[in-house]
Amino acid sequence: MYNIALIGNQNCGKTTLFNRLTGSRQKVGNFPGVTVDVATGPLRGKTGFIVVDLPGVYSLSPYSAEEKITRDYLFKSRPECVINILDATNLNRNLYLTMQILETQTPTIVALNMMDDVAANGTVIDVEKLSELLGVIVVPISAAKNQGIEELVEKCVKICQSGDKNSFRDRCEGAIHTAIHSISHLVETNASRMGLPAKFSAIRIIENDKEIIDTLALAQNQLEIIDHFVSDLEKSLGTDREAAIVDMRYANIEAIYKEVVKKPGENKSQLRTDKIDKILTHKVFSIPIFAIVMGLIFYLTFGLVGKTASDALSAFLDIAGQGLRDLLTRAEVSGWLISLVCDGLFTGISSVLSFLPTILVLFLLLSIVEDSGYMARIAFVMDKLLRKIGLSGRSIVPMLIGFGCSVPAYMATRTLSSDRDRKLTLATVPFMSCSAKIPVYALFTMAFFRHYRAPVMLFLYFFSIAAGIFYALVLQKTKFRGQSVPFMMELPPYRLPSVKTVLTFMWEKAKGFLVKAFTVILLASLAVWFLTNVSFKFSMVGDSSQSILAGVAKWIAPVFAPLGFGDWRLTTSLIAGLSAKEAVVSTLAILFNVSQAELPAALGSILSPLQALSFLVFVSQYMPCVAAFATLRKEVKSTRFAVLAMALQTAVAYISALIVYTFGMLFTL
Repeated sequence: MYNIALIGNQNCGKTTLFNRLTGSRQKVGNFPGVTVDVATGPLRGKTGFIVVDLPGVYSLSPYSAEEKITRDYLFKSRPECVINILDATNLNRNLYLTMQILETQTPTIVALNMMDDVAANGTVIDVEKLSELLGVIVVPISAAKNQGIEELVEKCVKICQSGDKNSFRDRCEGAIHTAIHSISHLVETNASRMGLPAKFSAIRIIENDKEIIDTLALAQNQLEIIDHFVSDLEKSLGTDREAAIVDMRYANIEAIYKEVVKKPGENKSQLRTDKIDKILTHKVFSIPIFAIVMGLIFYLTFGLVGKTASDALSAFLDIAGQGLRDLLTRAEVSGWLISLVCDGLFTGISSVLSFLPTILVLFLLLSIVEDSGYMARIAFVMDKLLRKIGLSGRSIVPMLIGFGCSVPAYMATRTLSSDRDRKLTLATVPFMSCSAKIPVYALFTMAFFRHYRAPVMLFLYFFSIAAGIFYALVLQKTKFRGQSVPFMMELPPYRLPSVKTVLTFMWEKAKGFLVKAFTVILLASLAVWFLTNVSFKFSMVGDSSQSILAGVAKWIAPVFAPLGFGDWRLTTSLIAGLSAKEAVVSTLAILFNVSQAELPAALGSILSPLQALSFLVFVSQYMPCVAAFATLRKEVKSTRFAVLAMALQTAVAYISALIVYTFGMLFTL
């Protein structure tokens, strides 16, 4: 089996290339940090070849979790070939990682991506000369347009089978050359024993890479000699050891760039991007523009487009439900089984499925925003605000992902190099309203705020964010004192959203929603129906208020009375929501024993608009689902931290709902 590692900078088209090579549908986007974990897939059309998509990195220095994942795979798994994908429109910046990869002497092929953009800009790159200077095969491609992929695959296969090392020769000279050459000879035996190139080991030693130094198991006299070589180097160059290596790499890059870029063109895409950024990242107008964009998204999702489609699907499901009931009745099926199928399973699933169009519209619009490049600008704009509350600027990436789902958002915190920043971000991420809460928002806003759905949605999202910010401030002043690490983020150029990318993203969300509806929601609906129709003596009850579920929920319900929603059915839905937030809706439909179309009226009979708003605020902030809890526990490797984080978040949700309800009561008196 041949392993092919796909390595490149963030947002260089790496995941798009991975999908071309394997036929997979990994998430892609015009946004740095899309890949937060390792993905694998078989090389399309080739037997015995596995492609590994590693997180995007700017260097192999293990300062962040993503860099450590990439470096560990390269050194410990020892792939037969590395495909180093470069953004040809930013050749200078991308070549730094290439220098580090070539130093490892791993068989490498360079995929020069976005060559269509290079041609459009009028730039001319001498690919053959670049190949000669790097000592590796260079293949010009356009992953987005599927150009050059077949050639890349064929040459990659040959490299894997031949095992040829790259023949890169850097242009270091003087003191740095002397230091590398001397240390290489000194550690050659140690490096050979550990399967590492001697020159690579020497470079990493000069960079003071503790992991490599420990791996080599150098003797004390070797360490003393190395210190002498490094000291001479620093005195000769007048700089520190790490900077000396960085300068050497950039000197190589500059020399290569001058020889291979024959005609530097005008980057039209970048010029257009700069003009747009003057408006969208303006220090005064950027936040209002962001609010307007989100308001428009919510208006289209919950008003003009999404509501119409959801109402149509809801009507269809109601007809289908009645047809199913009539069919079972005519077949003389037992009454309890009809109730289980129609009032339990079908009602539970259909109450959630009716919001599928709303989910699709929302993620269609969000995908367009992300693929255009605007999402990265939101991260840039919010960076200054985040730093004021002690969060790292990198925290914006998992927080934005959190609007989709907390599980990948937790995983995305691996990009944070500071343990303090990571744990603080992990505690804050769930305050970003995930997509699973959308059916709950849609149901309650339709029932109580029919003419103000978009403003109420904006309030829920921004109020939850504000609560998260306040929570982060408290944690920063108590548990997580200190400063966040410096943050650097690349702003990708604006592009017209790819129809395929947008539709694929929308389909993946729809598929995930449907899978959850027919697994988690189905099981939750079954459990709710059973507990609603059976007493503690395990006999069928005619009145659900006498059921097991009612007995347990009535004991808990008084806790929520100060928030305005002490009804046992609402309490039950919150408990069911721990399995999946969509289960809140399905549970309410089962408990009220009504169709999705009749559910708003049923809720209106027990809640006022203020009470409904208090309920929504609590739902928007209380602990996420069990899957998210399990992911958090896995990421921090601490059950205590995970339980405490969930408990504190639920406490904040309680306080937030209490504030909303109390102030609301004051204004309505």
